[in-house]
Amino acid sequence: MVRDIQIGGGAPVAVQSMTKTDTTDVDGTIRQIEEMVAAGCEIVRVAVPDKDAAIALKEIRKRTNAPLVADIHFHYKLALMALEAGIDKLRINPGNIGSIERVREVVRACETQKVPIRIGVNGGSLEKDLLKKYGTATPEAIVESGVRHVRILEDLGFTETIISLKASDVNRMVAAYRLMSTIVDYPFHLGVTEAGTAFGGTIKSAIGLGILLHEGIGDTIRVSLAAEPHEEVRVGWEILKSLELRKRGVTVVACPTCGRLDIDNFVEIVTEVERRLAHVEEPLHLSIMGCAVNGPGEAHDSQLGVTFGRNVGMIFKNGVPMRRVSGADIVEEFVKEVEILRSEGVHAKSLVSENNLVQIT
Repeated sequence: MVRDIQIGGGAPVAVQSMTKTDTTDVDGTIRQIEEMVAAGCEIVRVAVPDKDAAIALKEIRKRTNAPLVADIHFHYKLALMALEAGIDKLRINPGNIGSIERVREVVRACETQKVPIRIGVNGGSLEKDLLKKYGTATPEAIVESGVRHVRILEDLGFTETIISLKASDVNRMVAAYRLMSTIVDYPFHLGVTEAGTAFGGTIKSAIGLGILLHEGIGDTIRVSLAAEPHEEVRVGWEILKSLELRKRGVTVVACPTCGRLDIDNFVEIVTEVERRLAHVEEPLHLSIMGCAVNGPGEAHDSQLGVTFGRNVGMIFKNGVPMRRVSGADIVEEFVKEVEILRSEGVHAKSLVSENNLVQIT
């Protein structure tokens, strides 16, 4: 348990992200946490590089109920300070914080406060002896590092552990998680680390996380982008929604357009509808189609849909035509119909049966 969020054991895959503010800037950090939570972030990680950041955690804890993870490297005293501040999860590698006495002190504090530990192995920072043994950060090297840290905790009787095995290379990351899943039975936190820009990083993350989640591997995810954290959260949710693992917010099916299109500003309409409905948390399936070839069919699988023809839109509800509206008014009228739908409490249609959903264990 990370505060009130269950990780593993058949629980829904949780979406995480990490603040990018200076943690000592409490006001700025709280603002970013609020943005992340509004976007659907379920677990928030904050960097704790020094004593001042650890001290700031106390005030941050007071001002948010979001599940908080303290990200700490090497310094066991910072881990103890973070625990004292009331964090809900600790990200630290036990093999990197010194003597076994120091590790034991951190573990005992975690046990007392019922705080789990995430072991976070990164392909870019493996132990020197493993790099010498394997020549580079191979999947086997990454897994051996992870197993080392796990065994340290197990020898101390601690098993409230989550594991991540991140790499910036998709194939290496996928292979490492697959291998580790045959060795241990702990929950996995998935991520393609340092994935890149919002465009390239989204693609890499969708492929890497998508492969593993489709295979039933993974319990929490973080999309690592050179972008604002709430954008990471949005991408994470879209990955889960595309696999029918979670449902949240609006899913817009929009055609790629072609020469049959009879409206000039189709892309602008789709973009504006998504922007206007970004606040919606209820799972809604909408379709915006440029012509009548696929439009009615897509509308049949959506709570609401619209199909265009010669600057006139036909709005469908559950596949049944409702009314025509001019292209100039479509955004306003379509959003209005969505809000009416929300007030009716209509839930999203599932495109697959519940029995066919991938079960994450």
